[in-house]
Amino acid sequence: MIDVSFICLELLHYRNRLRAEYSVERSSSEFERQIVVTGGAGFIGSNLLLYLVPRYPHYLFVNVDCLTYAGNLSNLREIENLPNYRFEKVDICDFDNLKRSFERFRIDGIIHLAAESHVDRSITGPAAFIQTNVLGTFHLMEIVRESVSAGRSIRFHHVSTDEVYGSLEEQGYFTEATPYKPNSPYSASKAASDHLVRAYHKTYGIDTVTTNCSNNYGPYQFPEKLIPLMIRNALAGIPLPVYGDGGNIRDWLYVEDHCRAIDLVFHKGESGLTYNIGGHNEIRNIDLVRLVCRILDQLVGGDPKEKLITFVKDRPGHDRRYAIDASFIQEKLGWKPQYRFEDGLRKTVQWYLDNEKWLSDCISGAYLQYYQKMYQNR
Repeated sequence: MIDVSFICLELLHYRNRLRAEYSVERSSSEFERQIVVTGGAGFIGSNLLLYLVPRYPHYLFVNVDCLTYAGNLSNLREIENLPNYRFEKVDICDFDNLKRSFERFRIDGIIHLAAESHVDRSITGPAAFIQTNVLGTFHLMEIVRESVSAGRSIRFHHVSTDEVYGSLEEQGYFTEATPYKPNSPYSASKAASDHLVRAYHKTYGIDTVTTNCSNNYGPYQFPEKLIPLMIRNALAGIPLPVYGDGGNIRDWLYVEDHCRAIDLVFHKGESGLTYNIGGHNEIRNIDLVRLVCRILDQLVGGDPKEKLITFVKDRPGHDRRYAIDASFIQEKLGWKPQYRFEDGLRKTVQWYLDNEKWLSDCISGAYLQYYQKMYQNR
């Protein structure tokens, strides 16, 4: 016997799905440009969307994110109901679903940030980094290649890292001409994706730009990364784990400055070129941790937080120094960082103090197990 009610329900779902797709297509056609931001629920991605969506109300921004442990849609509450923002829960490793999602919009730009990005995780589980960072980028490039073959014009902005260049000695800087020498599974996977983008530009004539940035800091960064980890642990009164002797040097870039640079390169960067983005803020890890402690002492008081600093066994392949020469992007596009490091860091610490609920909500049991595995027994 035929279940008529079941058939009717399925027809209703099908009708509603068609209506939703038609509504998306019709409303999206009203915008001057339609741009996909992959990884838009992550740290840099959410900050970028918070910057771009209000800035360009005549553009439609489609956030494509599969919401891994570090993806948090609550980061985007202030823009989630704006008419020029959409969210698509799609994994860039799932080619068929990714392609179907792209077909719902007339995309003419992609800003690709979706990536596994934590070096420690790449050491304990490299497969996910190859899958997302290499295969995922390949899928996006294939979709763009097919679109270009069909007569569409799409700009592909690939957001990468200075870690692809390897490690510096005490002198010198990374430039756009520095040879690649990645030293971790994470940086190797990002280097591979950089090469894929370059190859698709040269072979297929795809309009690409690549940016390689230094360490970012600011609001909404998942607390496995150095600065939010130190803030969280200091507030909880638990050890502040510092790798090795703490002498590793990084160049720090406030995330809002990075967003401004991405905006400029996406709109005005020359096709096929790479632009290095740095903060001109070199500092040793141990000095950074001490500075975070001093800021917290000033803002919240209590026992000196520096007493919590604990040196732990260094991670394998730990690069000693990164530093970027960002003169090319300044010369060609007029970009330079606006935030002084101490000002940006104080603003960052204050944000985490003002958003302790966000910090606690994003830490799951799985993260605590990971933290214990990575740090407690070192």
